[in-house]
Amino acid sequence: MQEETLNFAELTLPSPVTQIHSPLLNQHKVQLFIKRDELIHPDIQGNKWRKLKYNLAAARANNQHTLLSFGGAYSNHLHALAAAGKYFNFKTIGIIRGESHTPPNPSIADMLNWGMHLKYVSRAEYKNKTSQVFIKKLKQEFKHFYLIPEGANNADGIKGCAELLTELDEDYDYICSEIGSGTMFSSLIKNNKKPQTKFLGFAVMKNPQLETDIKNQLSHSEDHKTDWKINHQYHFGGFAKTTAELNAFIIDFKKTHHIQLEPVYSGKMLYGIFDLINKGYFKQGSKILAIHGGGLQGLRGFPQLFQN
Repeated sequence: MQEETLNFAELTLPSPVTQIHSPLLNQHKVQLFIKRDELIHPDIQGNKWRKLKYNLAAARANNQHTLLSFGGAYSNHLHALAAAGKYFNFKTIGIIRGESHTPPNPSIADMLNWGMHLKYVSRAEYKNKTSQVFIKKLKQEFKHFYLIPEGANNADGIKGCAELLTELDEDYDYICSEIGSGTMFSSLIKNNKKPQTKFLGFAVMKNPQLETDIKNQLSHSEDHKTDWKINHQYHFGGFAKTTAELNAFIIDFKKTHHIQLEPVYSGKMLYGIFDLINKGYFKQGSKILAIHGGGLQGLRGFPQLFQN
């Protein structure tokens, strides 16, 4: 399956880059740009398209007609996978962490409307989702399927994310990325060809193992000299947690720069970038690129922001 099988009337690639202007940036003499991956596709949005692209191709090449993956009740990954199933005529199965609720939330409703079969498992069971015993039970229940790990954090997902670097027409001193599973961040580091570029990751959850996880992924690639660092100060209490301060930042960012953020990923990263600029972290003259990973469908889980 080639990329052109998706209707190009709905696909925006390369995703555009928007420069941000503000008195703070002028004061510290730095430039900030945003890679607008949230504009790639309305349903298979942001880095989810990049992560799924080659996974879908591999499933088709292996004559697999059913895709199975994992996520939470507002999972951007499962939401995108269900949409991909609709567009490319795959059956899809989502293994959902937690309990079913009636009525379903908007994300689950979309998944169901797009034909995804949902199986809810307890949080304790979900922790074992990568074990051979758990996978064997899934195969006994669902027979044949192509398994895509949570967040599409595999070789095909990394391959798709790497293509973002080929879309950049300019050089940047810093490239900033949200970090959930770490697929995008490790892919950028692994495939970077410009050693002068530094990579800054912004952890969106409490995960002290992130550095170790990234190093383990990089250890399988050729030796590289890329400078990278992960910030753990901007998770705002944990995954999908937010505060009045973060909400206010997101609302003001939309009013000022006409770019929608959300509090799970992009909002935390951009808040962190602006805070670091304010603290003088970036030297004068720096060009900074922030990658907007999408995930805007998750805003529906935050009515205080969605209504704005």
